[in-house]
Amino acid sequence: MEGIERALASEAGCEHIMHLIAGARGAMAGLMAEIVEDHVRSHLVDADKHPGALDTEAADSLLDVVRTYLK
Repeated sequence: MEGIERALASEAGCEHIMHLIAGARGAMAGLMAEIVEDHVRSHLVDADKHPGALDTEAADSLLDVVRTYLK
């Protein structure tokens, strides 16, 4: 983000700024996918309290949709 701010402040070319924004957007989407996956697998259901409650096939399907959406 700071790189984008510096590019804007220095009045860099539009093409360069758009590449920086696209890169930041891709990085954020990838990070979001990782966080959502970790949340689903680690925090959605307390495995100690509810063994077998998390349908791993359904979780995998949900995560596939999330990854597709975030691309």
